[in-house]
Amino acid sequence: MRIYKHYSFDLWLTLIKSNPAFKLERTRYFHQHLNSRRKSLDEVGLVFRQVDLMVNAINEKTGKNVDADEMYLMVISIINDYDFNFHDLDLEALYQQMEVLLLHHMPLIYCNRCLDVLSAIKGHGETSTNILSNTGFIKGHTLRKVINHLGIDEFIDFQLYSDEVRMSKPNSGFFQLMIDTIDREKHPDLALHDIIHVGDNPLADIRGAQQMGINSMLIHSNNLSISNLLS
Repeated sequence: MRIYKHYSFDLWLTLIKSNPAFKLERTRYFHQHLNSRRKSLDEVGLVFRQVDLMVNAINEKTGKNVDADEMYLMVISIINDYDFNFHDLDLEALYQQMEVLLLHHMPLIYCNRCLDVLSAIKGHGETSTNILSNTGFIKGHTLRKVINHLGIDEFIDFQLYSDEVRMSKPNSGFFQLMIDTIDREKHPDLALHDIIHVGDNPLADIRGAQQMGINSMLIHSNNLSISNLLS
């Protein structure tokens, strides 16, 4: 087993996964409260999936970040046959309601070994760790609450979220920010080959890491899991 000095982790589908109950309740909320055209529940759910996929592709292509508020406006507009009358919409209150739903239907730790692996990595004493995550409908400040609740934060030295810095993976600037944030007092002689980034997305995670010259490990689509870091 190779021990790296610094481990960078993607978040979604690497350390955590969505709670299906949250997505259902979110769809129900929009169906009931923001659906003047009376679309079906399935139609509203489909709009959420389409916007999620579209924005993720845009963020990966541009390296920038479409904010959660903008994504919710897209969903509302499409549900209502591209109505752009948002004047009476309280976006802050809407997001707060979505956060309440999310924290009530908390995301799940991705696999039963995740915390054990993070604990083992940190147990070496000379390693440091971070989360480097693109965000979508859920903002970074909410994800910090999730990470704290799930007990992941005790194994993570710092967290970087795309909505907070207006950059998305595979943007080299986002990876460079991660590299620059690593504690150089702890790692005074840190080299790029001492860093590994782990994630499930071949473009955002793997290509993004490779273009910076750091190590990478793709998981889940290739029968590898986070546990392979310890093998």
